[in-house]
Amino acid sequence: MNTSSVLHFSGFNLSAESVVPAFLFATLSYMVILFCNLTLILTIVLNKSLHQPMHLILLNLPINDLIGSSALFPQLIKEILTNSRKIQYSACVTQAFFIHVYAAGTVFHLSAMAYDRFVAICYPLRYNTVMTNAHIMKLITLVWSSSLVLISVLFILLLRLDRCRSEMSNPYCDNPNLLSLVCGDTTINNIYGLCISALSQLVANGTVLYTYLRVLIACFRSKRSDTRAKALQTCATHLVVFLLLECLGLFTIISHRLHNISPHLRRFMGLSTLIFPPTLNPIIYGLKTKEIREKILQLFRIRVHPLKTMFS
Repeated sequence: MNTSSVLHFSGFNLSAESVVPAFLFATLSYMVILFCNLTLILTIVLNKSLHQPMHLILLNLPINDLIGSSALFPQLIKEILTNSRKIQYSACVTQAFFIHVYAAGTVFHLSAMAYDRFVAICYPLRYNTVMTNAHIMKLITLVWSSSLVLISVLFILLLRLDRCRSEMSNPYCDNPNLLSLVCGDTTINNIYGLCISALSQLVANGTVLYTYLRVLIACFRSKRSDTRAKALQTCATHLVVFLLLECLGLFTIISHRLHNISPHLRRFMGLSTLIFPPTLNPIIYGLKTKEIREKILQLFRIRVHPLKTMFS
């Protein structure tokens, strides 16, 4: 039985000419994600006018995106630069844990945001009564605790098993890859993994489909064309991001159970789940929101104006 604490990635097999472009792409992607998400977080935190239910729920999405991105990119950039295909088992488990917390958290946070929009558009007069600070805190706590508990149990079940292999097929760590190192019976792990995947998809898709269907009905019943257009635009953009995440996530989950899928395609789709949503979320949910966009522009004007005065 091989219980080595060092695991080996399959790696990207980059040529000498590809290292610099790959490094620049990975570094630039991480910097864009950090900049966009931190800007959104600071804008909401520093402006009391944005301390409203919708924005407080939104605040948790960039935090969640930063967790997933920061779990992936530092290790990925190091791997590209050093061509190292080794990682400590403990570091691999930690990376996988936070990647799965990010994945579960994203669908739950988007579901909470869909619920908020549903109440705001379908019951505008009752919105402030329903979405109180206490209710918002309960909703946020439920989302985070659900993600942490479900993923913690997943990894507790994993860590109880003995390993006899050390080669992984992906350039990053996740539960299916770690499970492939085990030579014992993984039936319980597989059943639990499928159950939480099905549960999260059922909750997320059920919530989003029901709330947006009700929102669409309310929009078409509305006599104000401007209100209808604004609500439809908001729902359409939110739905596009949600469907993108769902398609990428479902493909990644299914691909680990289908052996005839190209490993390169599996890696690309897996990495896309960790790159595109954290990049698009702050833009779609932040910059397209008028109040947040105005505060971001105001924030940068305040920061840039003193510099102009100093050097003029």
